[in-house]
Amino acid sequence: MILNKFGKPSIYLPGCMLAWGTISAATAATRNFGGLLACRFILGFVEAAYFPGCLYLLTAWYTRKEVGKRTALLYCGSLISGAFSGLIAAGITDGLAGARGIAAWRWLFIIEGALTVFVALLSIFIIPDLPRTTSWLTEEEKELAAWRLEADIGEDDWVDSQHQSMFHGAKLAFMDYKTWLLLGAIYGLTSAGAVTTFFPIVMAGLGKSTVETLLLTTPPYLIGAIFVMLNAWHADKTGERYLHIALPPIVAIVAFIIALSNTSFAGQYVAMCLMIGGIYAGYVVLLGHVSNILPRPATKRAAALALINCLSNVCQIYTPYLYPDSASPRFIAAFSHNLALCGMSIFFATIIRIVLGRLNKQLDEEEGTNIDPNRAQENENEEHGLPGQATTRGFRFLL
Repeated sequence: MILNKFGKPSIYLPGCMLAWGTISAATAATRNFGGLLACRFILGFVEAAYFPGCLYLLTAWYTRKEVGKRTALLYCGSLISGAFSGLIAAGITDGLAGARGIAAWRWLFIIEGALTVFVALLSIFIIPDLPRTTSWLTEEEKELAAWRLEADIGEDDWVDSQHQSMFHGAKLAFMDYKTWLLLGAIYGLTSAGAVTTFFPIVMAGLGKSTVETLLLTTPPYLIGAIFVMLNAWHADKTGERYLHIALPPIVAIVAFIIALSNTSFAGQYVAMCLMIGGIYAGYVVLLGHVSNILPRPATKRAAALALINCLSNVCQIYTPYLYPDSASPRFIAAFSHNLALCGMSIFFATIIRIVLGRLNKQLDEEEGTNIDPNRAQENENEEHGLPGQATTRGFRFLL
């Protein structure tokens, strides 16, 4: 919401990165549990602002039929980092343990934190601001970038700081029932996706050494990243959303069933390779779907992205308790929970599809009845979950 208010992502996002890279590197200096806990606690604050800020930046530049694959590309950065972090951790654990009298886990924080700081400093000069505030665009380019978004929705997006009321946008997001339907769908996949946090624990239960376990986590992430990109690319190409959200979790459900019913290394590993793509392929399309379902005003979209990201990650509080070492290798409670939550996401995605279909039908019936609505009509549209001006200019939700 602050990012939307001031319109300077090139300062805000690298600032978040710089702070968390510094804190992460400093974690290597901790000497007790209290110090480690304090570092992780502060790290949560500066990391939490980054991802929804990135999502908002994408929706401020790309149309609804373009944002899906861009969101997927952003999230694939996270998935690929999950793949290579295993390789990096394996290399550091195997090669830097005790180097210069420093434990391997400390080296891991130092190296990855320093790399984050370097990328943050570099990104200050690369990341654009919003279409109307990016200094290195000409006036014609700024107008074109803004016009593309207006032509897509039928209503202008971010204009200037004076037009951004954070609390009005938060109220609109909170009062729109579609926000909560999106939260239900995203929460299910976020909760099931917590399995990726515990991948090394799950893999270790298959009887491999520490280094082998870290190396074996790489292929599932790479397979998942490919699946995520292909699904998002096809969703943008066709303009279809529901099937691209609801079908991938079915693959994840099959993967969890295999994991629950099979204790062999081959069966469990195949399940691991299917899980990530099955969970996150629909997840990233859902994240992009926010800009289709809650497109305007910009303050509402910003607040909705923040709210949904915040509440969907509440699951991280309890999911660690589903993966005790004693549950290895089948993790019956965890995989059963994940299977059920994938089903919950499919249910909410179906409700969203029905709701949007009915809203589109309503817009079809009302088209032309309010040719020149006044501001009161626009406000009424917004209060009922529709873009204010866009409803009279041919706007329809993507299904």
